[in-house]
Amino acid sequence: MMKPTIVKSEPIILLGFGFFGDPFALSGVWTEENEIGRLWARFMSYLGKNGARIKHAKSHAHYEVHIGHEETSSRGHYEIFVGVQVEKLEDVPIELLVKIIPATRYAVFTLQGEQIVSDWNMLVQSEWLPGTGYQAVPGYGFLVYDQRFKGMDKLSESKVDAFVPVTRVDDASSNSHQ
Repeated sequence: MMKPTIVKSEPIILLGFGFFGDPFALSGVWTEENEIGRLWARFMSYLGKNGARIKHAKSHAHYEVHIGHEETSSRGHYEIFVGVQVEKLEDVPIELLVKIIPATRYAVFTLQGEQIVSDWNMLVQSEWLPGTGYQAVPGYGFLVYDQRFKGMDKLSESKVDAFVPVTRVDDASSNSHQ
């Protein structure tokens, strides 16, 4: 099982595109043809043509946020958001959405090769979390794609970081995510 690094994060401001629904309706596996792949294609095309319109970009990393909703367990519908981090909001282009990821503690897992497209989140829940003194904060998680991600066609050479919000079990009763 992967071993994470535990980090505390300030709020993260993202600009990008979103999708709500079953991301695997068109393709049941992690491919560029499923809704997540299509969302990435739209966003990367936008960046290629309009990237200079995004002010205060913080890095060259790209974010993929998965947000659970009431329909997640019953219908398999998620909100997926892909975007870039900015230092502050100023002159946000109308076609972009804003997502602010809350400040909290994260277990950060570095995924490599086939782990990127595996059900790594289930391994975190079933193998890593038990006995660690942490529990996952439900509702969301995100992936950070930086220069180590070489593309779906070079998955074996790629790495991404998966951020799982966690809280200490002894803090959970006080509802603290710090």
